[in-house]
Amino acid sequence: MNSPQHAAALMSGDDYRESLRRYKPTVFVDGRRVESVADESALQPGINAIALTYDYALKAQYEPLMTAIQHTSGKRVNRLSHINTSSGDLLNKLEAVRLVCQETGCAQRYLTHDALNAIAQVSARIDDARGSTEHTARFTEYLHRVQDQDLTLGVAMTDAKGYRSKRPHEQSNVDSYLHVVERNARGIVISGTKAIVTGAPYVHELLVMPCRNMGREDADFAVCCAVPLDAPGLTIVARPAGRPGEKLEHGDALFSRKYGQSTGVCLFDRVFVPWESVFYAGEWEHTGHLTYSYATHHRHSCIGARAGFGDLLIGAGALMCEANGFDPGKETHLREQMVELITITESFFACGVAASVYGKQDAHCEVFMPDPVFSNIGKLLLATKIYDMHRIAHYVSGGLIVTLPGPDEDHNPETAARLSEVLRASPDVPYAQRIETARFIEDLTAGYQGGWYSVISLHGGGSPAAMKQEIHRNYPIGSKVELVERLLDRGVGHDPNRAITKNRQPGKCCDTGCTTPGQPVMIDLPVVRGPVSARPAI
Repeated sequence: MNSPQHAAALMSGDDYRESLRRYKPTVFVDGRRVESVADESALQPGINAIALTYDYALKAQYEPLMTAIQHTSGKRVNRLSHINTSSGDLLNKLEAVRLVCQETGCAQRYLTHDALNAIAQVSARIDDARGSTEHTARFTEYLHRVQDQDLTLGVAMTDAKGYRSKRPHEQSNVDSYLHVVERNARGIVISGTKAIVTGAPYVHELLVMPCRNMGREDADFAVCCAVPLDAPGLTIVARPAGRPGEKLEHGDALFSRKYGQSTGVCLFDRVFVPWESVFYAGEWEHTGHLTYSYATHHRHSCIGARAGFGDLLIGAGALMCEANGFDPGKETHLREQMVELITITESFFACGVAASVYGKQDAHCEVFMPDPVFSNIGKLLLATKIYDMHRIAHYVSGGLIVTLPGPDEDHNPETAARLSEVLRASPDVPYAQRIETARFIEDLTAGYQGGWYSVISLHGGGSPAAMKQEIHRNYPIGSKVELVERLLDRGVGHDPNRAITKNRQPGKCCDTGCTTPGQPVMIDLPVVRGPVSARPAI
């Protein structure tokens, strides 16, 4: 094992961009073939977002949070490709995701982390079932390569699904689900479709994973493997990331011209995958465990991501109040709205903290899983409250965010001077700063990007119905029922076959008190202060 001071070859953002040029994937955007992903203007906002996760890991003030020591190698690696082995790891991952999403809105790379942790868990589970170490050894070798090369991985999980009421093997078009079409001594051959793949055009490899629990008849669809982005037979049909270069109704998209996210439909046509990159193929009985583990990790990460977005709205809302000439601390109706926005953001983030503190080690390996109840409650809150977050931003900002004249009028000699006089509110805030903030909020909440954030918050990581199912399935209702029955002196003993008492609560509120597994140490970041001119430009 390497000593902890040894580090993987961490890349910078520019190194990441250059690394993309070594791949030659088949990518289409807006109906045209992309020659170079790294140089494609329609994808730059997404590339910028992931590049920041590389740059932050190299910044001295962020390194303790953005990197971690991988226990299987002793190397310092990017936290977004790290395997969690304590509650402290979960807490710091949550904070790291919030940090990078405060800048980017959605940094995307945390999906790499979520998938790697889930695959580590299912690999160990398969080995324990078979009495072997083959799957864990194969995954660990792959993990170390990803960490050593500092790769970003896309998660190709959601299938096209076809006719939703039918299972994979019942589909009239078998390619609506990805499946194994051939096995040989060298590996497997896969075909099918993965849809809604985040960051698909500008990752290094795709982690192919099943999107549902499979039955015995669906064994060919139970496949988990890694595929390089430029593997022969793989075609990616993607949408632009953000709004780069577009002249919108009210001017440049002040946020989404710089940061955004592309998603892609990935078409696999007899793609060969060598056995060393296959984590399982045909083990249908383990698909439910993988999808559940990934969903729990990912919903936990989403909490940090959307808290970062909430930070943007809180800051922009306060700036807009100031520009309008109001002090929210003195204006009751504005204070109430700002407190509601803060409460929403910190409520679902608090669920993420609780999920970290109550995290537990997997029964088959050293991976720590965030608590599923708190993870799903936090994700459900952000999924449904995103619309309230937008509403509050609109309330505290006023109608100016969508009724402003376009920026061309700022340079119109016949209108510019008069507009700058009459549309200025607070004498302490220049007209240019007021309208810039208004256009920033429009981009985040009332334009294309705002609609995108609403939908991705609602459905990303699973629908609200899926989260409600997991909350009900894992919540210890049985403990509450037995509590009331004790108080009523019913003398009813625990019946494991009774539907409403099956789920009981271990570990929390117990007689011995709580002991937090692992070492839950959250890393404090330095407070960075400086003049306005020193702040990063939007």
